[in-house]
Amino acid sequence: SLRDVLMFSYNSRILAVSVGSMLTLTSCNAQDGDKSAAAPAVSATTAVATVNGAPISQARFNFLLQQAQQQGQPDSPEVRKNIREKLIIEEVVAQEALKKGMDKSADVNTQIDLARQTILIRAYLQDYIKNNPLGDDALKADYEKIKSQMGDKEYHARHILVEKEAEAKDIIAKLKKGEKFEKLAEKSKDPGSKAKGGDLGWAAPANFVPEFSDAMTKLQKGQYTSEPVKSQFGYHIIKLEDSRTMQAPPFDEVKQNLQQRAQQQQIDKLISDLRSKAKVEETAEAAPKKA
Repeated sequence: SLRDVLMFSYNSRILAVSVGSMLTLTSCNAQDGDKSAAAPAVSATTAVATVNGAPISQARFNFLLQQAQQQGQPDSPEVRKNIREKLIIEEVVAQEALKKGMDKSADVNTQIDLARQTILIRAYLQDYIKNNPLGDDALKADYEKIKSQMGDKEYHARHILVEKEAEAKDIIAKLKKGEKFEKLAEKSKDPGSKAKGGDLGWAAPANFVPEFSDAMTKLQKGQYTSEPVKSQFGYHIIKLEDSRTMQAPPFDEVKQNLQQRAQQQQIDKLISDLRSKAKVEETAEAAPKKA
């Protein structure tokens, strides 16, 4: 449905996937930034506790308290106590790791380097989004563009997908003899719909490949295609259950999701531009050592 599309109508590219989790955190932090401002200011130079003589800085405590507030936890003595105890336990275990010399491990240091890089990337993306805000005008334009692409009608269809044209024609012949579409759908190669009698639910034509949507929109209610419809997936027999005028959700209802979509596109372009400008010299991978 159009609601589904507008509630997040964006298929992330591989490039976006690599920073998707960072962007999610980035956008959440940007939206909840005002909440964190409510945290009481405490000197970051003082210590909240010492463990075997090693101080745990107030800065660490303040950071975790800020994160807790961004996640909706109220500032309370219990929350503060839990954060302090978490930091103490982590310091105790970390000290034991140092005693065992784990900071000298190549694998451990590689993980530390990767964690540091991830934090730097997240900070950079947060800063970029903060300094490149998206106005309502741009989001509304995106909203109208999606609506126009989806059209003004949506369709409730069923289909049966098979690999060979002869098999599709055989199913159509059985339909003409009165066999039930839902029963024949058990032969479908589409795992998402075969258990539901081929039901695809309500969707706009733009949600389907062109060959499918062209055939579907020409059908009358209750009618099925008299010839197999070929697409990149195989051969379809399509039945139209019904059609209706599409009702788009209000802009305010989907504004946040449109903003996330637009921010993801911003990040995609930013990273693509940075990658294209970078001087990269690829080297051959080290050959595996012989046993």
